Amino acid sequence: MPFEPLVTAAIETSLNTLVNDEPELVRRLARLKGQVIQVHLKELNKTLTFIFSQQIDVLGNYEGQPDCYLSLNLSVLPELREQANITKLIKQDKLVLEGDIQLAQKFAQLMTDCKPNVEEWLSRATGDVVAHTLVQGAKDVGAFVQKRVAKHQDHLAQVLTEEWRVAPGPLEVAYFCDQVDEVKSQAARIEERLNRLVDNA
Repeated sequence: MPFEPLVTAAIETSLNTLVNDEPELVRRLARLKGQVIQVHLKELNKTLTFIFSQQIDVLGNYEGQPDCYLSLNLSVLPELREQANITKLIKQDKLVLEGDIQLAQKFAQLMTDCKPNVEEWLSRATGDVVAHTLVQGAKDVGAFVQKRVAKHQDHLAQVLTEEWRVAPGPLEVAYFCDQVDEVKSQAARIEERLNRLVDNA
């Protein structure tokens, strides 16, 4: 099986599974029924076409005219939810948009809200209590790891600034900046005096 159809099929299956798991997303999908949106992903230099009906069909090749065409980086997609951002992104050359702006916003909202509910999926296999315990345990482990990393970063910063003196401490940096400002103002005063002397000579 060629690579591109495999990728589009995986995207299509994932999106439809995620949408069908959330009644709110199903309602949003119904509002997009009959629309065709083409998205050019700059990172991959690939164009995907999303056709909305009772489900989402994802095509790698599409000959027709889409209702909306977007060219962007994936990281920009969540920003399309706000209409004010669209104009800003176009001016910054981060987005090319042809067609219906509101359709682009609805598409962005649907795509960014398609997030897997791991606890819901686990509960189908293990039951609600086990799924909740596993997900909560994973969150707790994640929080513990984040705290440990932050603690080690703080410790490393203290070692570098206070013990090894490799980097200056925050107070030393502030003092140095104050000294630079003082030298600048003194130089400005001296320059002003010299200019007055030259003018009077």
